[in-house]
Amino acid sequence: MIKREFEPSRKTKTDKLKADLVVVGGGLSGVCASITASRSGLSVVLVQDRPVLGGNSSSEIRLWALGATSHMGNNNRWSREGGLINEILLENLKRNQEGNPLIFDTVLLEKIYEETNITLLLNTAVYEVSKTDERKIDSVTAFCSQNSTKYEVCAPLFCDASGDGILAFMSGASFRMGAESKEEFDEGFAPNIDDYGNLLGHSLYFYSKDLGKPVSYTAPSFALKNAKELPRIKNYQLGEHGCKLWWVEYGGRLDTVHESEDIKFELWKVVYGIWDYVKNSGKFPESKNLTLEWVGTIPGKRESRRFEGDFMLSQKDIVEQKDQFDAVSFGGWAMDLHPADGIYSEHNSCTQWHGKGVYTIPYRSYYSKDLDNLFLAGRIISATHVAFGSSRVMLTCAHGAQAVGQAAAICSKENLLPRNLATKEQIKKLQLALNRNGQGIPRIHLPDDQNLAKDACITASSTLQFESFKPCEEWDTLYFSTAQLLPLKPDKTYDFTIEVNALEETVLEMELKSSSSSSHFTPDISIEKQSVQLTKGKQQVCFKTTRSLPQQHYAYLCFLKNEKIKLRLSDERVSGMMSVKNKINKQVSNFGRQDPPDNIAIDSFEFWTPERRPKGKNLAVSMSEPLNCFSTDNITNGKSRPESDGNTNLWVADMDDENPEIHFSWSTPQKINKIKLFFDCDYDHALESVLMGHTEDTIPFIVRNYSIKDGSGKLIKNIRGNYQAINTISFNTAITTDKLVFQFSKQHKEIPVSVFDISVF
Repeated sequence: MIKREFEPSRKTKTDKLKADLVVVGGGLSGVCASITASRSGLSVVLVQDRPVLGGNSSSEIRLWALGATSHMGNNNRWSREGGLINEILLENLKRNQEGNPLIFDTVLLEKIYEETNITLLLNTAVYEVSKTDERKIDSVTAFCSQNSTKYEVCAPLFCDASGDGILAFMSGASFRMGAESKEEFDEGFAPNIDDYGNLLGHSLYFYSKDLGKPVSYTAPSFALKNAKELPRIKNYQLGEHGCKLWWVEYGGRLDTVHESEDIKFELWKVVYGIWDYVKNSGKFPESKNLTLEWVGTIPGKRESRRFEGDFMLSQKDIVEQKDQFDAVSFGGWAMDLHPADGIYSEHNSCTQWHGKGVYTIPYRSYYSKDLDNLFLAGRIISATHVAFGSSRVMLTCAHGAQAVGQAAAICSKENLLPRNLATKEQIKKLQLALNRNGQGIPRIHLPDDQNLAKDACITASSTLQFESFKPCEEWDTLYFSTAQLLPLKPDKTYDFTIEVNALEETVLEMELKSSSSSSHFTPDISIEKQSVQLTKGKQQVCFKTTRSLPQQHYAYLCFLKNEKIKLRLSDERVSGMMSVKNKINKQVSNFGRQDPPDNIAIDSFEFWTPERRPKGKNLAVSMSEPLNCFSTDNITNGKSRPESDGNTNLWVADMDDENPEIHFSWSTPQKINKIKLFFDCDYDHALESVLMGHTEDTIPFIVRNYSIKDGSGKLIKNIRGNYQAINTISFNTAITTDKLVFQFSKQHKEIPVSVFDISVF
């Protein structure tokens, strides 16, 4: 029993904590920064003001996490974010194929729970900052409403991943809120503030459920009475759920920090008004058995403060794929701006303009220019409003946050401040550490002197010499122009053959296309065109090229739209190759091509995009001579995905090799502490975290079963049931051997074994 007499006042319990790094904000960015720092040996306190992790991706809001792949609706081939966030997405795919947001909560919580270096404070809001001087944060004070405890947390390094930037704001850091003028950064896409508005608004989602019997609905008194007059109500389709209702948006003309609760209540009015209209207007008779299952209690917030670093990302960096020396992350979502009036606006729900390829984000955008020990992560990084329109999406934010966590680890171990890493020499440490863990920074390749694999003699039991995709029984009608993406070499000509079926006499138009730059996959130049007169029925067609690619690059073997023609398909799938179509994906403003106004400095081009499995089969194309692009040399080149310069960066075994082997041998015995294997997790496949669901629970290209033996034939490791892209095998006691043998088991008849990288330390 506890009994205390009256006292004039009492103080709540106070816990004082110390760490190497304090991360404020537990969205995907805060999670990735914290785990990365923890795995690098730092003690971390993660302070999250909500009861769950994940921010906008959590079950409280239920927005699917997306990034550079953009629902597979752009030209950013093999662009899904790597490293830790990819590990999380693959874990979620395995456990949560259906896209249940509650399960995704547990995936994130488990990742944090398993890190013994992380102290997690949920339901805990930071409200005060203490500084040792005007440029250095000493501690934060936070309060947990659930255990009535105040926390005072001090550390030498801090990361603000809070979305609104509460830590950076209270610390006095320079910030911006709203849109810049066109002139300040020479941004043609900068909006007309008076008409379009300054800020992107909040969205609130809801779910409905079919109960199999009639359900009545009485709207609350505060519900909007005239939902039928909303300009965006035409977007509603019965049965839509969650973030498919992203257009239920409001608040861009208000203070999206201090008026957030007012915005939420207005969105509640809208949501319950829309449901009243659906249930009671008579316009949706098929809704009679539907009930309102869930309505968000906090809205998904798109935009508030953006804090200034030593570099500010802008439109030209995205459009031109400008690479700074300190690139540590990348983005690829469209520059995606929304009218400030949201659901009340007469403007289109959003305006999206895509870049031709992925752009890199410099490290100097990830720390405050004013606070010596403050990192920035998530949507608050240093970017203009226009660039923010792309960099704000969750996977881009999480990917950059991994760079922050790794940078914090280097700073801590070497007694550096964040800015000290932003030099041409120091930044290489961070870039190398990130790419070792699968970050996949585009166009950044650094030799890894610690990797013992570079000195090994590497042989394989077989290597695929690609000559053709074996035909299957399936045909594809050319409703859309279709292409086979192939890693062709420059200064060579090729003969391609494919079987077609003409429904009547017609002409097949073929074209070989490639890209004008090694920084993107957009097929914006034509190498050669040919036409073939077809008779009715099945026949072989040959495309003999007379011109070669001007540079090493992936090429598009295109068969142009003609509904009278069918192409033979193949069941075979090979890493580093795919088919694409010049088709529409309205979900991401892809209408087959984009043609922006002349005055906004954004490119016009066509979209050639893949289809999700089980669709997206390769064309049954054969070649006159094989492509030698899958050699064992790729295993040690330090790259872990195909790149637009035409390199697959893969070793691929022969299609018929059921148990292919790779042998590493050294002239002298090596002391080995760690082995890392990088498998193909299909970086082109979007892995939306919730709602959409997926047809498979593992990526079929990933090697499931393999073993490793030393020079004496002793089994070192036996792996079964792998579904992750990166496997790290660490030894408590170093092994000494002059040989390693990797034996892999082929999982699928039509998919050969492939490996991006094997590193040995």
